[in-house]
Amino acid sequence: MIPLALSAQSDGLAPYVTRLRRQRASNPADSWCLMSTDTKSLWCGAHGLVEIDHPASALEGDVILVNPAGERIERVLRAGSPHNSMLVTERCDQLCLMCSQPPKKSHVDRFDLLKQACLLAEPSATIGISGGEPTLYKAQLFDMVEQVLQARPDLHFHILSNGQHFGADDIGRLSAPLWQKVVWGIPVYASDPVLHDRIVGKAGAFERLHESFDHLLLSGARLELRTVLLADNLAGLPRLARHITILLSHAEQWSLMGLENIGFARNRWSELYPDIRSNFAPVGQALDIATLHGLNARLFNTPLCHIPPAFRHHAVASISDWKQRFGLKCEACAAKPDCSGFFEWHPDELLDQVSPISKREI
Repeated sequence: MIPLALSAQSDGLAPYVTRLRRQRASNPADSWCLMSTDTKSLWCGAHGLVEIDHPASALEGDVILVNPAGERIERVLRAGSPHNSMLVTERCDQLCLMCSQPPKKSHVDRFDLLKQACLLAEPSATIGISGGEPTLYKAQLFDMVEQVLQARPDLHFHILSNGQHFGADDIGRLSAPLWQKVVWGIPVYASDPVLHDRIVGKAGAFERLHESFDHLLLSGARLELRTVLLADNLAGLPRLARHITILLSHAEQWSLMGLENIGFARNRWSELYPDIRSNFAPVGQALDIATLHGLNARLFNTPLCHIPPAFRHHAVASISDWKQRFGLKCEACAAKPDCSGFFEWHPDELLDQVSPISKREI
C-alpha cells in the first residue's frame, strides 16, 4: 500500500503547500532536496525546512500539504499518478450503510490550501474531489474550482457528491463553459425511493436527489451515476437500469461499483456483500439494458475473473494504485495488467477466490 500521509517535522509557522524537487528551482512554490537517505529526506523552500520520514526518490514531483503542528505531511498530488483525489471535508448529511469514509461532525476549512495544490498539478491532470459531502460547502467549492480552472484551463475535476444540494439558483453558474471540465459523480442506489433512502440513511433523499438531477440537466452539467453493488439492491439492478435510461439518459456513464470492506461496511460485510460470482444475472441484465439504450455502463472494483467473459469489456481497472493489491493466485493471470484487483483491505480469506485467466481467454 502506498502511504499518502507521512510523519514529518517542519519549522514552518502554519500549514502550507509545496512541490518537491530534487534540484533547486526558481518557482517559490517549490522545495528542493538538501539530503536523502533510505528512510528520510530533508527539503528546503520559501516556508522553511521539512524533514520527511521517506526517501526523496519516492517523493520527487509530489505536491504536499505540510502540517507543522501535526508533524505530518499529506501527499495531495502524487507525481505521475492518475489517481489523485482531495478530501475537502469529512462532514456529510447522509449516513450510507456501506460508507467507506464515515462522516465526522467537525470540519477544517482547507479550500485555500487545496486551491494552491491544484495550481501546482501536472499538465492536463484530472483532480478528484471527495468527502464527506463537498457541496455542504458549495460556495467555497465552486469558488475554488472556478479560480483554478481560470488560472489552469488545462485541468479537469471529478467531484463526488450525494446530489442533495443543487438548486435552481445554481443553474446559471454551472452553465458557464469552464464547468464542462467538471464531471459530477453522484450515486443512485435503487429505483425504489424507500430502498434508496434506507441505504443512504436519509428520509426524502431520493426525491431531493432527482430535484438536483433536474437542475444539473438544465445547466448542462456532466454527470456520472454511481451504484454500489449490495445484497439489498442487487435484484433491483435491472429496474434501476430502466429508471436511469428513461429519466437520466443524459448521464455520460453509469458506474457499478464493487463494495469496499472498510468504514461502515467492515462490520456489516456478511449482510451487505453480494457474491456476483454465483449471481451475476441481475448485473448482466442491467448492463444489457444500459447498452441497448446507449448508456455507457462500466463495472468498477471487480476482478475480471468474477465477471463472465461476455461482460468483461465493461470492467475497468479502477482501484487506485495506492490501495490496490492482488492475491497470490493472481500472479499466474494473463489479464492482471487490465484487472482492478482488490482493495488493500479486502478480507484475506477471500483473496484466493480467483480463477486465473489464460492468454487464450483474453
